[in-house]
Amino acid sequence: MNAFVFPGQGAQFVGMGKDLYEKHPIAKQFFEKANDILGFRITDIMFNGTDEELKQTKVTQPAMFLHSVVSALCLGSDFQPAMVAGHSLGELSALTAARCLSFEDGLKLVAARAKAMQKACEAQPGTMAAIIALADEKVEEVCAEVRKETGKVVVPANYNCPGQLVISGEVGAIEVACQKLKEAGAKRALVLPVGGAFHSPLMQPAKDELEAAIATTEFHKPICPVYQNVDGKPHTDPEEIKANLIAQLTASVLWTKEVNNMVADGATDFTECGPGKTLQGMIAKICKGNADVKAHGVND
Repeated sequence: MNAFVFPGQGAQFVGMGKDLYEKHPIAKQFFEKANDILGFRITDIMFNGTDEELKQTKVTQPAMFLHSVVSALCLGSDFQPAMVAGHSLGELSALTAARCLSFEDGLKLVAARAKAMQKACEAQPGTMAAIIALADEKVEEVCAEVRKETGKVVVPANYNCPGQLVISGEVGAIEVACQKLKEAGAKRALVLPVGGAFHSPLMQPAKDELEAAIATTEFHKPICPVYQNVDGKPHTDPEEIKANLIAQLTASVLWTKEVNNMVADGATDFTECGPGKTLQGMIAKICKGNADVKAHGVND
């Protein structure tokens, strides 16, 4: 069974999508449509901008969405998903590729999400850190300890794969947690170069804004089940999908659970639609020892 997966922020690079734009008329059409919808030429930044310009949340998120959805569109009749999923922002790409959202509505929601998150980051500074080679339970325990000691926000945010959990919260609390997690045996506790505390309670203002945008957007029944971050389970009911999408901004991304559930439900071939190989690496670790499961990019 074919599963298509869509990455979140972090895999972007200058030059992304240029090959698609030049090779595929359909890609050019959708990229130009995106320039019109967004009100600025995002293609100029994607193809020829600077790393600094591309790193802005309001640019990164639409850029990742565009590259991912257009990659799927360029597959034409080869895009036959039995199921789809996306990591964080990638969930909106997955919903659009699975026709739960129109391209226009998907892009508008991504732009609204990016702006709302940017505002929340400016109102309440925060950060994230990757914790390597420590049991999830230990990370959860240390985060709870630090919350109790400091009264500040620090929570598990992304359960990416065994031995890789990203935590999120206020800067001071993240620093304390990183120190404690290293003492507890983490191989690395690395503060990430991100603009805020994504997937934590600090994103509540962004969640409220996104909820208002989602309320006025039409969601359709997708062409296949969409596995969602908040519970790792498959969904096809538009109302459930909307509720989960709103909850996602302040909830943990249960990516390991999601992939395990997809495999349990028959997925053997994972195609990553978007730049880079981030999800392929995670899937290889989650499915280590399972020779039946393969993960590759759209052109592999």
